[in-house]
Amino acid sequence: MTSTKYPLKLSKKNIFLTGAPSSGKTTAIKKILADLDVPCTGFYTEQELANGKRVGFVMHTIDGRYGYLAHQDIDAQYHIRRYGVDIENIETLAVPSIQPKEGQVIILDEIGKMECFSSRFTEAAKRALDSENVVIGTITLGGTDFIQSVKERDDIDLIELTEENRDEWPAIIVHYVKNRLQ
Repeated sequence: MTSTKYPLKLSKKNIFLTGAPSSGKTTAIKKILADLDVPCTGFYTEQELANGKRVGFVMHTIDGRYGYLAHQDIDAQYHIRRYGVDIENIETLAVPSIQPKEGQVIILDEIGKMECFSSRFTEAAKRALDSENVVIGTITLGGTDFIQSVKERDDIDLIELTEENRDEWPAIIVHYVKNRLQ
């Protein structure tokens, strides 16, 4: 596993971005999606703002479906800070979207504490990582035992995004993945 701010080169099938909150991980994923020009499946997550304040997180599947990952108004069994986590949406949106499909890159934004409340999600993420598909994703800095086990896999390049490097990594990743798929 490459785990530095600036790995010398990408060499693994699975590429994950990590970094502090608001380091640009999802923005990088969206840039990669816009420029990759190969078939993709998966999902990305964006924060929802109301009056300039974050009130929740919305999952968007590559095929156009969306729903809350978590929201301050969701009454749920699982919470992270003030956000109730919608396990049903994780299992009906995220899980099917990351099922390996031949010839498609899997986008997995993100493997985080909220998603890991669902054992179906962690099983699906493991299947995606174990598949022949290239997986491009994001992963939280800290995390559960499952999150740590993903970071320790030897088939992952782990890139820490910072303010200094976040604008250059999307193009590097796109170039690497296009060459890998040829």
